[in-house]
Amino acid sequence: MTPALIWLIVGVGLIVAEVLSGDLVLLMLGLGALAGAASATITGNPIIDVAVFGVASIGLLVLARPALKRRFLAGPSVKTNTEALVGAQAVTLSTVDSHGGQVKLAGDVWSARSLTEGHVIEPGTQVTVVEISGATAVVSAEP
Repeated sequence: MTPALIWLIVGVGLIVAEVLSGDLVLLMLGLGALAGAASATITGNPIIDVAVFGVASIGLLVLARPALKRRFLAGPSVKTNTEALVGAQAVTLSTVDSHGGQVKLAGDVWSARSLTEGHVIEPGTQVTVVEISGATAVVSAEP
């Protein structure tokens, strides 16, 4: 077996093993091994191949891995659960005031109360969810 093929097998094996670890270390080492495979194909000198593997792996671990981890950990801020309902539109099913009422929100019936004390919202009115307080949607009528 040629050294380039050995480097290639090791590199692919490390990249596949990364799927299990998810820490991006094995990925960087696998990419370094692929660089070693390229070096073995070009030079055929095992000392140069190991040096290329070492430099590429350390460079990727020090430079690329932190940037990739920041990118993956930051990710898009996706709102979920009740947080996703804030700002959504709803329709009042019954009279909603500061003490209670019901709205149809995201296909479900929610208990609701108006944001402003003393403000009464008639049934069938389009409202905006301002916050979710427990299991109650705090709503404000559309202008």
